[in-house]
Amino acid sequence: MSSRGYGTAELRGLLDELRARIEARIARVSAELDELARARRSESDDDEHDPEGVPLSAEWSRLSGRLDAARAELSGVEESERRLAAGEYGICAACGRAIPIARLRARPAARTCVPCGERLAR
Repeated sequence: MSSRGYGTAELRGLLDELRARIEARIARVSAELDELARARRSESDDDEHDPEGVPLSAEWSRLSGRLDAARAELSGVEESERRLAAGEYGICAACGRAIPIARLRARPAARTCVPCGERLAR
């Protein structure tokens, strides 16, 4: 049992599940980008002015943004894993109190409790 009263196994499970979802999303978006890159190489038409669909450059930007966001989210999970290993996961970085398990379930990479998070957001 951790110092926060939650089982380390439960906390590890939250992070493992989140990591798996993010890694799957990264793999899917990366595959879509690879497919789009192949399409861009084979396209000789000017897709920017094609009234039939989304321009490849717009789709590339959208997918690149999704990939960047997923990588940033994965970075947050990795930081949470480091905090878990150090015995600091689930402890509010602002006030030092336990972050409720419900918040960790909803936002596994949360570094603050809700009151501190709201105060810091102002």
